[in-house]
Amino acid sequence: MTDAEIFDKTKEILVDQFDLEDDEVSLTTDLTNDIDADSLDLFEVLNRVEDDFDIKLAVAEDIKTVQDLVDKIKEQLAA
Repeated sequence: MTDAEIFDKTKEILVDQFDLEDDEVSLTTDLTNDIDADSLDLFEVLNRVEDDFDIKLAVAEDIKTVQDLVDKIKEQLAA
């Protein structure tokens, strides 16, 4: 799966979860500051990412931006 495919699928999850427009989500989008995600929101996003990508993510306090999330997904897909 390419980086672009991972990003597109991740963006789809975020757009759906937070009722956003496509253009509101980019790789530099900060999950907490830009889309006001709290810890419960992030937990739900990570659960959905795990289901949709069929991977397991450790609790990831270091995921701050969409790019961080895409990198974690890529890392797990490669493992």
